[in-house]
Amino acid sequence: MRRVQRDDRAATDGELVVASVVDPQAFATVFDRHVDAIFGYLARRVPRADASDLTSETFRLAFAARARFDPAHPSARPWLYGFAVNVLRNHQRRTRREAWALRRLASVPVDPEAGDERSRDDAVDAARRWPAVAVAIAALPVDEREALLLHAWEELSYADIALATGVPIGTVRSRISRARNRLREPSDDGGQPVEDSTHHVPEEASDHG
Repeated sequence: MRRVQRDDRAATDGELVVASVVDPQAFATVFDRHVDAIFGYLARRVPRADASDLTSETFRLAFAARARFDPAHPSARPWLYGFAVNVLRNHQRRTRREAWALRRLASVPVDPEAGDERSRDDAVDAARRWPAVAVAIAALPVDEREALLLHAWEELSYADIALATGVPIGTVRSRISRARNRLREPSDDGGQPVEDSTHHVPEEASDHG
């Protein structure tokens, strides 16, 4: 239970951040003082739903780094903005990569003249399906989409994806399985399931495949 709430209101940010190293709850006052400003900064640059997540990430990183804060600075706001800028930059970089990947998925080059008649039919069908597949992949939860694309597009093994994303291999397996199942579900308009055109990489039967 907090014993210094009244003092917290009078303390500087620097004092509170230092105190939070021993008493993590002291950081809550810093959060209350600056969360609106940080959220506003992010919300002017990304959708509000994303801004909420990025604000949480900003304060998570700041809290993790609180022992390195210079208490000579009475206000933590510039320090917090530094984290927000980096979080935003990483988010925008990731968004650009995902958009580029999805555009590439939606415009995979197909040559209907190549190969035999069966191959040409398959190529035309693939070209027709790609836009719907790209939309369906874009609608996947981020973790599932990331795992699926790493496996199907980058051709990483489950073990490599686990290493790349920092999660257990069983979690990778579950994410890819859920993503494939979502892609096989009927569309909202009652149409046919979207064919999972990422299936060119076989599902792995072992943790080491």
